Amino acid sequence: MLKMPSIQTNEFSKKAFSYTKHNVIQKKVVKKLIENIKSNPKRILDLGCGSGAVYEQIFWQIEEFTGIDSATNMCLLHTTNSKIKLINEDFETYEFNQADIIISSSAIQWAKNLDALFQKISKKTDKIAFSIFCDGTFKTIYEVANLKTFLPNKDELIKLLNRYFEFDYEIVNYKLDFEDNLSKFRYIKNSGVSTGVRKLNFKDTKKLISSYPHKYLEFEVMFIWGKTKN
Repeated sequence: MLKMPSIQTNEFSKKAFSYTKHNVIQKKVVKKLIENIKSNPKRILDLGCGSGAVYEQIFWQIEEFTGIDSATNMCLLHTTNSKIKLINEDFETYEFNQADIIISSSAIQWAKNLDALFQKISKKTDKIAFSIFCDGTFKTIYEVANLKTFLPNKDELIKLLNRYFEFDYEIVNYKLDFEDNLSKFRYIKNSGVSTGVRKLNFKDTKKLISSYPHKYLEFEVMFIWGKTKN
């Protein structure tokens, strides 16, 4: 049964249909994440499954795919078949089952308690594959607007991950070009990663749009592939 969304969930639900058209970087990220999974796990758990980007990239035969996402409208866009189970819940609080691998692309940065989440994941799987947007994302925007980013720091992430996993990681910086500053902020609004920027009032937003110095937006992503520590 689908539950009523929370405030953050509602934001993603409202943006669900526009998100699928504007998540250019997220598509690049999930493709790289899945391509570098070296095993062929049969039972997959996707945390923050959204509209199905992870499932669409899986190129091997599977037995079971479980996707968890708190945004109702995102789940409604996800592919469905006899192998797929979709759960409309918060993956931080939901008690999910064991899986051969737990995957999460562009979602873990939203967690309220990363340490608790990583500990929970380590008890439910042997293998992991994560892509996490880090605090270098929209770096110039936060500097110009004098805002504190809500995204995690890569060094802090490494420390937390080391408590529970043995892993390889890669930091990738992306730049997405735009014709003008207004287009940049429209992208931010529709891409599902606009939380910090929404703190600005109309006057400050207008000032930021006019003074943003680059033709591109910056994205910093940490990719993690690993296994649970014994």
